[in-house]
Amino acid sequence: MNARNTLGINEKGHLSIGGADCVDLAAEFGTPLYVFDEAYIRTMMSVYRDTIAREYGDGLVLYASKAFSCEAIYAIAREEGIGADVVSGGELYTAMQAGFPAEKICMHGNNKLPRELRYALDCGIGLIVVDSDSEAEDLERECAARGRRQDVLLRINPGVEAHTHAYVQTATPDSKFGFSVASGAAKSMTEHILRCPHLRLRGFHCHIGSQIFEKSSFAVAAEKCLAFMAQLRDTLHFEADTLNLGGGFGIWYTDKDEKFTPEKYADYLRTLIRAVKEGCARFGLGLPRLMIEPGRSIVGEAGITLYTVGAIKEIAGIRKYLAVDGGMFDNPRFCLYRSEYTAVLANRAAEPSRELVSVAGKCCESGDLIGVDMALPKAERGDLLAVLSTGAYNYSMASNYNRNFIPPAVLVKDGKAEYIVRPQTPEDLVRNDVLPARLRR
Repeated sequence: MNARNTLGINEKGHLSIGGADCVDLAAEFGTPLYVFDEAYIRTMMSVYRDTIAREYGDGLVLYASKAFSCEAIYAIAREEGIGADVVSGGELYTAMQAGFPAEKICMHGNNKLPRELRYALDCGIGLIVVDSDSEAEDLERECAARGRRQDVLLRINPGVEAHTHAYVQTATPDSKFGFSVASGAAKSMTEHILRCPHLRLRGFHCHIGSQIFEKSSFAVAAEKCLAFMAQLRDTLHFEADTLNLGGGFGIWYTDKDEKFTPEKYADYLRTLIRAVKEGCARFGLGLPRLMIEPGRSIVGEAGITLYTVGAIKEIAGIRKYLAVDGGMFDNPRFCLYRSEYTAVLANRAAEPSRELVSVAGKCCESGDLIGVDMALPKAERGDLLAVLSTGAYNYSMASNYNRNFIPPAVLVKDGKAEYIVRPQTPEDLVRNDVLPARLRR
């Protein structure tokens, strides 16, 4: 595991997170259970915030809500003095419910619904990222009706191919996101927005992908964005004052991944900042306000999921399955991306691994797996299995498939845990069901 002072093995040989024994957490809250380490979340937020402030100056960290969204995470971000990016009306509503400052919210999305745009304007959020021609028209119309101007960014594709899974590459020429710089679409859209009297174009946004460890990808993206900004200055006499370079910093899932400390992430950001400064000097641009959008790297390793081992099935000469009380309904990423994870027996965390197993979920799906060939001690029914680095894109992508419950989430700090997402009940599963009168008995 990528151990730290708030994640490791305690004197009982149990996995410990945030000063709490995972065996005790399972006994108190049950399984499956999402567990989040508050101290690590705050550390990562402050590392990004302080590095920009110290090394660059005018900038803003925006927590990428899609990684994990609930009122508590917005409250922590608010206390840490960072902003947030949201990609739906639901994420925006959650942030507003938590008392998050609207002026520090940036809204994304390739197909923002009219009601979402109206809600964003009513909330008075700081920035809206324009991602289509029709969206610019809708936004101009809504702003005109309100007699106000809205600050916007334009999402562009700089043509950088990040080294990551094809499904999470978002800045190649063939993408549902943004406007291509190479094709001229980005420049044409810039001209269009500049003609909109109720939209104030502040600058540009790009996001080149996710789970990226290669620093050079971000530096190249910054270079291409700045070159485009210089072109617009020279041809349209428009000089952008904001550059949002997105997120996508990688985290440790297995020992195939590099183990990053908070200081390494600070160095990652320093590389990006250096590229922006050098690019601005080369093109004769003033330093724009710099924004980044880390999400996974803030909450990913801060979260683990606890399960109880149930059925154990060994197919001689083929595979051994450990079935747990969760599955693809609380972690669909293996099914979607073949994402790999590391698991430990939380109640026997100090024991060496002795076998390779596939961890199966309880859904009625052959593909319902958490992982294959996961190294563990010889497990028994009732053991407590912890899957590490599940803080990002697990709860946020969870479902009630097979009418299973989405697990609750707890926040742990200094050994004390409390709910940040309550357990679902059977009533929650049928709350929105409607039984027509003709079908009632």
